Amino acid sequence: MRQKLLLTLVWALLLTTAAWAQTRAVSGRVVGPDGAGIPGVTVLEQGTTNGVSTGGEGNYTLTVQPNAILVFSSIGYIGQTIPVGAQSIINVTLSNNETLLSEAVVVGYGSQTKADLTGAVTQLTAKDVENTPVVSFEQAIQGRTPGVTINQTSGKLGAGPQIRVRGSSSVTASNQPLYVIDGIPVTSQDVSSDTEPLNPLADLNPNDIESITILKDASASAIYGSRASNGVILVTTKKGREGQTKVNVGYYVGTSTATHKRKFLNAAQYKELFAEAATNVGYTNPADAFTENGLDYNSPYDENWVNAGLQRGRVSQYDFNVSGGDAKTRFYLSATYNDQKGIIISNRYRRGSARLNLDHSISDKLKVGLNLSLTRSYNNRVPEDNAFSNPIQLNALPPIQPKYDPVTNLLNPATLYYNNLQDLEYGRNTAGTYRSFSTAYLTYQPVKGLSLRTETGADFLNLNEELYRAAGTQDGGNSGYGYSNQVQVVNYTTNNTATYNKVLNEDHSIEALVGFSFQKSNTQQTSAEGRGFPNAEFQKVASAAIKTAGSISSANDFSFISYFGRLNYSFRNKYLLSGSVRRDGSSRFGNNNRYGTFGAGSVGWLITEESFLQDNSVVNFLKLRASYGITGNAEIGNYASRRLFSAIFYADQAGIQPGTTVGNPNLSWETTGQVDVGLEFGFLNNRISGEVDVYQKDTRDLLLNRQLPYINGYSVITENVGNLRNRGLEIALNGLVIDKEVKWNVGGNISFNRNKITDLVDPIIAGGNTLAQVREGQPIGVFWGVKYAGVDPDNGDALYYTSEGTTTNVYSQASQQKLGNPNPKFTGGITSSVTWKGFDFSLLGQFVYGNDIYNTAGVYQSVNANYFDNQTVDQLRRWQNPGDVTNVPQARLYEPNGTQVSSRWVTSGSFLRGKNFTLGYTLPDYLMNKGFARTARIYVSAQNLFTITNYDGYDPEVNTATFGGANYILGHDFYTPPLAKTLLIGVNVGF
Repeated sequence: MRQKLLLTLVWALLLTTAAWAQTRAVSGRVVGPDGAGIPGVTVLEQGTTNGVSTGGEGNYTLTVQPNAILVFSSIGYIGQTIPVGAQSIINVTLSNNETLLSEAVVVGYGSQTKADLTGAVTQLTAKDVENTPVVSFEQAIQGRTPGVTINQTSGKLGAGPQIRVRGSSSVTASNQPLYVIDGIPVTSQDVSSDTEPLNPLADLNPNDIESITILKDASASAIYGSRASNGVILVTTKKGREGQTKVNVGYYVGTSTATHKRKFLNAAQYKELFAEAATNVGYTNPADAFTENGLDYNSPYDENWVNAGLQRGRVSQYDFNVSGGDAKTRFYLSATYNDQKGIIISNRYRRGSARLNLDHSISDKLKVGLNLSLTRSYNNRVPEDNAFSNPIQLNALPPIQPKYDPVTNLLNPATLYYNNLQDLEYGRNTAGTYRSFSTAYLTYQPVKGLSLRTETGADFLNLNEELYRAAGTQDGGNSGYGYSNQVQVVNYTTNNTATYNKVLNEDHSIEALVGFSFQKSNTQQTSAEGRGFPNAEFQKVASAAIKTAGSISSANDFSFISYFGRLNYSFRNKYLLSGSVRRDGSSRFGNNNRYGTFGAGSVGWLITEESFLQDNSVVNFLKLRASYGITGNAEIGNYASRRLFSAIFYADQAGIQPGTTVGNPNLSWETTGQVDVGLEFGFLNNRISGEVDVYQKDTRDLLLNRQLPYINGYSVITENVGNLRNRGLEIALNGLVIDKEVKWNVGGNISFNRNKITDLVDPIIAGGNTLAQVREGQPIGVFWGVKYAGVDPDNGDALYYTSEGTTTNVYSQASQQKLGNPNPKFTGGITSSVTWKGFDFSLLGQFVYGNDIYNTAGVYQSVNANYFDNQTVDQLRRWQNPGDVTNVPQARLYEPNGTQVSSRWVTSGSFLRGKNFTLGYTLPDYLMNKGFARTARIYVSAQNLFTITNYDGYDPEVNTATFGGANYILGHDFYTPPLAKTLLIGVNVGF
């Protein structure tokens, strides 16, 4: 028995050895049409899961079984299948596959090849957003997208950006685009109770993004109907692919400083200017004026309060992802942790996230998938610009007052204005968020060409805001103050579509789509505040002795129900026709106009498919397209069409009272009709490529809040009144300048947009310290007011222009007129990349030209010593003697000499910014083969490295939220912090 067992083991060993001896090691290099190695190509033994990916220079090695067949595949190239036979070295050249490349262009409820697109669409890929030190992905695509203007508005971490697709399409309804992540519309409006908005899209990890598609014209976006007037941004997250499992690990670390610091008076300059200002109004001893305001003229201190509000920031990120799969199941799993310490003192943002994307083929006809993510973010916030606790407002404090009390060595509480550093030391202001973007889908192909898909997605957002100020702080008073706010948003959507593709007689290609969608969003909010805390160790509202606002709980929701369809037709792959229609019903609108219908049509002509251009060595791609369509805007309050009532109580008796808004059963959508004509081209083997678009958008039935006489208890009614128009030109150009061992690509885009209010019942005036107005015949948000005329050289009086064009030193006699335009004449970006062997270098420049900025803080900080706020150094150029020629009036303490709101503080906001510079090196394959890693790249990067501008404020890329964040309040600066300049070093390793 033992002999038989031993004989069996010997035979098994011999057979195994024989089988092993028949395996073969195959190696080689995979290159593209230009002869350069292609990294990341999947090399798979057909019928197995045995495979590898090529290294940084395209090399690979794989051990295969006898009679093996190798499959070479990579996105953007035509795959090849090669039998191994007796070969041990197999080198492969892959050809570009333009069709496959263009199939990655995601459109609403599907995808199309670039050649078949008849709409204006811009798409970016993962490399444009990953491994960039930004809180939100929008910041990484600035300057790369023609027709899309992105303004970060502030240097505060997590602050909400301002995004405009082909200009502003509304006056009081939202102008933000619709965001769709993996097919599901998500919550993109700020839900914070603070006047300083948060950015809800900062909860999406940029490294998880596969592509970003921006639908700009009606042809591309009308499939989203009632919410597409402001454009649509489609975000697709990464998927696993069949082949070898890939593991990627990345890390970067860096430091940040302010892009610019304003210069204010030092102690000697401060004393000189204000002593002169006091003398000019009759003080015989200027020191008396200082004493009256608690200031010591003989103070030995010279405090730099600008630096007190700013700090050196830091940034770091760890990220990990693994992807792969086989013919049945594909997966992508990622995790990341980002930690940013802002340049504004006390500002810090942390985000940790995880994602799992699964796709499984139950059979050739039935597939299921799940995209699941969870994010936890925590923001140590900065107060809004207008708050005395805003650290940037520290620059108003006199430099002759110290930061710390010289006796107690504690923060000095006896400054001219509040020393808000006390808020940071004795309080906190935080916003913590849990967020999940999740989607589940099922697709079924019952017959060839027909695909049925159902998907359900949910966006869960839970925001917890807490504010605490200890006793002794400004808000804390004598006993301390606490506030807590809890917001929960549940936003879910279901989409159900049927898509049919058919080719008839090789000449006619048809794609038809019909679908149904339902979305419902519910927001729950609970808040409480209190005063009277035992000590600073007790910071929750529950510990407050007095609940000053009790517990406030509210809820609101909205829903959409939609039916839509699209038909794409192509004849001989050169004559293109597309049409779409969508009917939406919304709970936001009146009973008489609850439903709206939106549609678009477009045509295209692939000129290079004509016989007279085929086989042409100069013109490789030429397509003309045109479109027209109607889209809508529904982004208003959930109950603007309804007459509301609220609860009221008196002497423990409950009752109800009417709200201040009159209901409007006829309220309906804003509608925007847009015409677009575009030309796409590629020359010299596509070494030069680009596109040109011209468009006009006409928005009708603007959603406006009209003021009512307050005689009947109602102050506002929301109506459809007024029209506006946007006209524009977009140009994008890319070129491969050098195509040898060194490769050099250069690209750029420029966009022109002109906005005009074409019909308006009455002007809308923002009032207060703003200049923003909405006036018929003018662009939205035009600056309107009194025009500053400089200084009278004889007496130092401030002068203003009258309606006759003369000047006067009496402010009330000056005329109201146009002072500036916050809308830029053109915007754009410049890109360039160079590769040589393992080195790569890329740059991105962003420019904005022709816009004006109104520095509303100028009436305090650049106002020739009207009061004891510290002044910017340019105020030293004040008028002093008859004959002086200057634009700074004579310094007169407490007297309004040029201090009133005027164009004095309206300046150009044009700028050119070095947005991103990155230098990287990928280690060669021969080094990687000696270790466990597949690829390794190290890089250094700089963001906002330089800014060229004539704007004299902190930063030209600005728009404060102080004045309510209305659409028409543009280009306003009010103690708004600058953006950060960041330098970092990072490494990415693949296994």
